[in-house]
Amino acid sequence: MTEVSAIYVGQVRHKRVRPRDHALRYRVFMLFLDLNEIDAILGRLRLLLRGRFGLMSFNDADYGDRSGTALRPQIEARLAEAGIEGGGAIRLLTMPRILGYGFNPLSLYFCHRPDGALAAIIYEVSNTFGERHSYLIATPEPDDGTVRQSAPKRFYVSPFMDMDLNYAFAVQPPGEGASVSIAVSDKTGPMLTASFVGARRPLTDKELLKAWLTHPLLTFKVMAGIHWEALKIWRKGVGFRRRPPLPLSSVTIGRPGA
Repeated sequence: MTEVSAIYVGQVRHKRVRPRDHALRYRVFMLFLDLNEIDAILGRLRLLLRGRFGLMSFNDADYGDRSGTALRPQIEARLAEAGIEGGGAIRLLTMPRILGYGFNPLSLYFCHRPDGALAAIIYEVSNTFGERHSYLIATPEPDDGTVRQSAPKRFYVSPFMDMDLNYAFAVQPPGEGASVSIAVSDKTGPMLTASFVGARRPLTDKELLKAWLTHPLLTFKVMAGIHWEALKIWRKGVGFRRRPPLPLSSVTIGRPGA
C-alpha cells in the first residue's frame, strides 16, 4: 500500500491591511503524518526521530493535551464530544522539531470517516506564551476540493490583534499540493490573510535531508521571525492588546462553510 505520509515544501505568507499595511513571507516545510502509519514510518527513518534529540524529531507530547499519550484516541474523543463521526484516518500537518527545538503556530488534523470522506479539521493553535487552543470544525458537504469553514476568534495569538474577530478558513487537503488560507476580519471588513502553500515530496531520509539543507533552522527561524515582524509592526504604530484569560474550554467548535 502506498504511504499517505509525506513532506510539503512551500511558503508561508501574511498580508495585513489594517490598521497598517504589513506583509511577510518565508520558506517552510511541513510533515504530513498519517497516525495509522506513524509507528512504521518513524521506525524506519534515521533523520526523523521520535521522542529524542536529533537533526529532526517528532514528539507526541508536543500535541493534543501534551500528555504524550497516543494522539489518535485524543482526537477521536474530541470528535465524539462534538458529535462528529470519526473512525477513519487521522492525518497531521505540522513542523518537526529541529535540533530539539519545536514551535508550531498552527498544526492541522484532517479527520476522516470510515468511508474515507473528510469529516472535520482540527486547527491546533499555539502562541508564544506557551498556551494552546483548538478550533474543531466539521467539513461542509458537498466537498468541491476546497474546504471552507469559519470560527470566531477565542484565543489570544498576536498582541497586535483584537479578540472580537472572525476566522474564515479555505483549505485544500494535502494531495500533490496543499494549501491553507486564513482570512481574519472584524465587523468592518478584512484585516489580515495568512496562508501556507506547499508541494508534496515523499517522506524519506533523502527528502528530509534536502529539506534540512534548504531550511536548516526551520523552527528557530519561525520563532525569531515572529518577534522580528512584531517589532516592525510595533514601529509602524500598532499598539499592544492586553492578553485575556484563556477560554474556559480548550476547544472551540466552528461552522462549516464560509
